[in-house]
Amino acid sequence: MARIQFPRVRLTGRQAQLRDQLLTLLLSEGFAHFTMDDLTTRLGCSKRTLYALADSKEQLATSIVRLFFKQATEHVESRVARSRAPERRLIAYLTAVAEALKPASREFLADVAAFPPTREVYRANTSWATMRVRELILEGTTKGSFRNDTDAGFVSEVVSATMTRIGTGSIQEATGLTDSEAYGQLAQLVVAAIKR
Repeated sequence: MARIQFPRVRLTGRQAQLRDQLLTLLLSEGFAHFTMDDLTTRLGCSKRTLYALADSKEQLATSIVRLFFKQATEHVESRVARSRAPERRLIAYLTAVAEALKPASREFLADVAAFPPTREVYRANTSWATMRVRELILEGTTKGSFRNDTDAGFVSEVVSATMTRIGTGSIQEATGLTDSEAYGQLAQLVVAAIKR
């Protein structure tokens, strides 16, 4: 999960509540099929209230996707920070990614993949995750928890490729695993391959 910088925008209490409701709705049902009218009906608000959050449906969707990944990143990093042993840190990272993705429906992830601005947010998060996995593997190798011959770059690229396939739905289609389950399996596979 990426550490993306977000502009500090001060929301009113109602705007923050609306944003959170919108996040829940879009995670559950995706966003491509909604119009602004649909969203105002579902959320019980005016268009003006929605336009205070973003200038268009596309910008609104992109901001919600960024919010989702920002919250996911915070969750993931807080889980990693609780672990000290390198093996546990790597497992915590990939397991926390799985947990963070649980609320995201296949419709949401398909819409993220289909819309270029949100696809870029996903790509940036995957790139960050690749770098983060590499860091965690190097940390474990340095401390003697992982095999000396582990190529952190290669393993992190394999993780990245798998994360991309999870995000596009290819893994679910091929295996029947949910995205969250696939991340759990990935964590087990990686640790089994590199630990001493």
